[in-house]
Amino acid sequence: MLAFLLPQFWLLLLCALTSRVVAATQLRIVDENGMSLQHAVVELQSSAAQPIANNIAIMDQLDKAFVPFVLAIQPGQEVNFPNSDDIRHHVYSFSQTKPFELKLYSGTPNQPLMFEKAGIVVLGCNIHDSMVGYIYVAEQPVLITDAQGLVNLPDNIDTVMVWHPYQTKDIDKKQTVQIESKDSQISITIEITTPAPRNTFGARFGQHE
Repeated sequence: MLAFLLPQFWLLLLCALTSRVVAATQLRIVDENGMSLQHAVVELQSSAAQPIANNIAIMDQLDKAFVPFVLAIQPGQEVNFPNSDDIRHHVYSFSQTKPFELKLYSGTPNQPLMFEKAGIVVLGCNIHDSMVGYIYVAEQPVLITDAQGLVNLPDNIDTVMVWHPYQTKDIDKKQTVQIESKDSQISITIEITTPAPRNTFGARFGQHE
């Protein structure tokens, strides 16, 4: 009798696990043409207390680019800006959330920078104008879309705010979306403007690294 029931038990367990996978909600962020948007931020609106991030976040510089392109942190969290290139960079931001300047340097700065308040911080390099990166400082949990524009939405989330560096709205504006459907995948559209290529310092004034 036991031998007869065991296959049924495993079949029921498999069905239960499969049902849980299908029930999960996946958000896909797309542009106005239906193309997937990588680096979109999905900020979850949750009433649950969030654990404090004690780690130092990393915004690297590699191959004349900020890595990651979009970094999400909490208010009060510190960020280090190592320079992994074999050339010097001059990192700065004019954003009201955190204006700062790390003058021409190589290697890793002696001290990380603390980002005290929520908001969007746009990064640049004073030597290489093509370098642009973003730090998204939020009190709520944050997910960032992959190359397919996808994130997996946790249970019991019915409201999110979405944002993208190339959105047509002002850089500090976020789009609030109510998650009313329980479909396995939901699409959210953000209208974007692809930025024009930026000339580097070297292209305008000769090589200077």
